[in-house]
Amino acid sequence: MAILQLKDVSKGFGDGKARNDVLTDVNLEVAEGEFIAIVGFSGSGKSTLISLLTGLTQPDAGSVTFKGSEITGPDSARGVVFQNYSLMPWLSVRANVALAVDAVHMGKTRTERAELGERYIAMVGLAHAADRKPAELSGGMRQRVSVARALATQPEVLLLDEPLSALDALTRGKLQDEFAAICEQEKKTIVLVTNDVDEAILLADRIIPLTPGPKATLGRSFDVKLARPRDRADMNSDEEFVRIRAQVTEYLMDLGKARSQDLETEIALPNVTPITQKPQAEKLPAAYAARSRSAIDKGYVEFFEVKKVYPTPKGPLTVVDGFDLKMRQGEFISIIGHSGCGKSTVLSMVAGLNPISGGGIILDGREVAGAGPDRAVVFQAPSLMPWLTARENVALGVDKVYPDATPGERRDVVEYYLSKVGLGDSMHRMAADLSNGMKQRVGIARAFALSPKLLLLDEPFGMLDSLTRWELQEVLMDVWKRTQVTAICVTHDVDEAILLADRVVMMSNGPNARIGNIMEVDLPRPRSRKGLLAHPDYYAYREELLEFLEAYEGGANPSAEQLASIEEKCAARMKRQRAARTEAAE
Repeated sequence: MAILQLKDVSKGFGDGKARNDVLTDVNLEVAEGEFIAIVGFSGSGKSTLISLLTGLTQPDAGSVTFKGSEITGPDSARGVVFQNYSLMPWLSVRANVALAVDAVHMGKTRTERAELGERYIAMVGLAHAADRKPAELSGGMRQRVSVARALATQPEVLLLDEPLSALDALTRGKLQDEFAAICEQEKKTIVLVTNDVDEAILLADRIIPLTPGPKATLGRSFDVKLARPRDRADMNSDEEFVRIRAQVTEYLMDLGKARSQDLETEIALPNVTPITQKPQAEKLPAAYAARSRSAIDKGYVEFFEVKKVYPTPKGPLTVVDGFDLKMRQGEFISIIGHSGCGKSTVLSMVAGLNPISGGGIILDGREVAGAGPDRAVVFQAPSLMPWLTARENVALGVDKVYPDATPGERRDVVEYYLSKVGLGDSMHRMAADLSNGMKQRVGIARAFALSPKLLLLDEPFGMLDSLTRWELQEVLMDVWKRTQVTAICVTHDVDEAILLADRVVMMSNGPNARIGNIMEVDLPRPRSRKGLLAHPDYYAYREELLEFLEAYEGGANPSAEQLASIEEKCAARMKRQRAARTEAAE
């Protein structure tokens, strides 16, 4: 008999016209000791499903049972870890865990309860921080406290409601590995809801997509037949991992396309010249003039010996030290690295939003000395005027950049790009009424509408769930292939870096961060996520990036042997690619 079962479950909220039918006819059986991952889009009802399993809410129809008995309310036999940390800010790590242990294990002695708490605090790697308050912990450490608290109550079933979704991609990856190790030790029945396919494959025995809402239901079930323990880097060369990842990804992308209701409006882009494209004579800086006399071809964008130093009470802190890079016109570069490596600092300097401490940056033969309309930035947060419509937000910049265009031509520029990002039917909605994904679409449309010489993307999809991120990456690629604008994207996401870029720039750890490695991405364009999953070199690129990031994890400086291993794999991949091209030519 299943330990957890949902039978013909439906759940909605509200009445009449305001009724929102979240879940419809959900059926699920979870065997004892099984790890199930429910994967779905934001707003599809994943958290509602967890609330039903915890007993925090009751179904409108159908039944939810635990060990054959109806679930009528919360129970310590079913522990839960939520997306937000829900810690008492005035209590230490130890006291937060003890609060749950004391409430559940009243029959144990004080010593036994204390030992139980210490055991699980140590298991999640927080023994050194047991006396710290939540405000003194990072986001990843706070979520470890939540996991320790849930495990310390020793539930029969552990329910995980997107526990890592609020963390950056690299911290999330590290905690996923820790979760995998903990799950191996505890051997509990676990239900995880997540929007991250890789997280589901790394952790689960079975993956079940939740179809998009309203009236969401469970879709096809995918068995994950990968041996445990599972290593994130090694899995890239495992045929079963590649197969299951492709199947689940394609299934979810097909579901996403089916739910899309925005239609492209056919609007012709007028032939107007932005102010940034008009020739402007300017004397080149002496350092650049001297450098350009060398035999090296001049780049469209050049960083030479770029340095950023911040004053601190303990003396100058060099964040970026000697960043050197040349970009050709129309090239797309991704910059990746651990938090604190100076990725966003480099981007803010080329945007002209942060003064350069040393060296220089040249864009199209002119030194970057401040912000300007020739560079458009898409930030992690969309930065829209909430009292304006989507169309009005884009028009703000277009009116400034195309002063010689007619009002009709400027209107067509605005509406052309809004239609290309899938907002043709929503451009007159107020920004405050848009979802986060829709707001970021407006940000992308606004950036392209300015017709910049350089497009700068600072973790543009970092605040979105991974499935919405997939959609917007495809949107970005589609619009970019029409414009071929020179672009730099800062990201934590390995797959995003490979999908977007011609070259991936890997940063060493800060302070004194510099370029640690540059990976040429020789994959055909136009690119799509589905297309990459079928390409024989995609997982080789992925493994190379993951190994680089792993070498620098936790502030480490990699050994010569680690770097040599990465270089060897890179050389082998390039040799294989050259052979494949030669064979195709013959």
